Amino acid sequence: MAEDSAPTVEEAKAAALRVLRHNLQGPCENLPRTAGWGYPEPYTRDLMISAFGMLASGDTQLIDAVRRVLQTLARNRSPLGHIPSLAHDPGDRGASDTTPLFLIGLALYRRVSGETTFLEEAAEQALTWMEYQSPGDQVMVGQLPTSDWRDEQWVMGFGLYVNVLLYLALRLFGRDERATQLRSLTSHFVVSEESPLRYIHEGLVVPHKPYFALWAYKIFSSERFDLLGNSLAVLSGLAAPHRSRLLIRWIEDECDGLRARNDLCVDLPPNLFPYLRPGDPDWLPRYKRFNQPGEYHNGGIWPFICAFYVVATLAAGFPRLAVRQLDALTCLVKPACDPELSFGFNEWIRAQDGIPRGNDWQTWSAAMYLYAAACVEQGRPIFFDEIRR
Repeated sequence: MAEDSAPTVEEAKAAALRVLRHNLQGPCENLPRTAGWGYPEPYTRDLMISAFGMLASGDTQLIDAVRRVLQTLARNRSPLGHIPSLAHDPGDRGASDTTPLFLIGLALYRRVSGETTFLEEAAEQALTWMEYQSPGDQVMVGQLPTSDWRDEQWVMGFGLYVNVLLYLALRLFGRDERATQLRSLTSHFVVSEESPLRYIHEGLVVPHKPYFALWAYKIFSSERFDLLGNSLAVLSGLAAPHRSRLLIRWIEDECDGLRARNDLCVDLPPNLFPYLRPGDPDWLPRYKRFNQPGEYHNGGIWPFICAFYVVATLAAGFPRLAVRQLDALTCLVKPACDPELSFGFNEWIRAQDGIPRGNDWQTWSAAMYLYAAACVEQGRPIFFDEIRR
């Protein structure tokens, strides 16, 4: 995009608010839509992640929408405290990330609204549910493949993203002893088949690299880089300050390499790299249809994740980089599948050519843009300040 035609942050913020207000009332119990047209349903994970931007916006309509979603989720939780994948459907269960995301969204809403005991019973049940998700009864939770936000990618055992969400939830609800235990377990090295240290609990630290592994379980693991999980590790303080700085520098260097190989054409990182390719041990036949290299969960560029990365660069001590990356995100959210739209806020963008390939007017793309912009403007990672301290 030519410099003179690049959108401004203010233009993109105004467009993001239009998207969110358009999506506020969908066909399912009048709950917000996940996207303007493609996803009319109220997906829990999308809306709870969107809560970061909706709450930071200060817009009373958006804040009230978060409240309504939380109430619906609490009402439709399972008898054991598990939060459904669709806010309005108590039978749609099985996700590994919806319950910790509910806890995070609830804690943030309480801080913004001042309702310190809002949905207390649901919160306690959800915290108990997460205790029972630990295979070793040691805080760190396990998951089944395709049970987190990556519904077309296998993450199994102890996944980074879900465990960072749990760490955030524990800290937000003052469960500091369990949070400290989880941080300790996560910080162990990944155990390989050749390692003589079989007695060490599986961790997620990758030897000789500054980032955390995508997942690990016993002698098995994936050392592919998960942008969302690692960005949240920086923001939550799970990654120590020195590791966080090394991690951001490493990401920027790796992206330069991807661009040199024509595997990346935008100024923001893919959600996963190196990309899975046919013939790799972790390549699955289904990926040929849904997850080609540089697409969807296999290295697609997701605006909502890039927003977390923008704020992670700020939290790690790179304010000028955060400003540059926010400008890049501003350009990224403009292209649309529908040529009539001035801003697309698309679901995901193909890494190699920058073409939007998902649904336009995605709620979490618009909400997280607002969140990233607010953080850069204030020079701080909103909501994460206290947790990091």
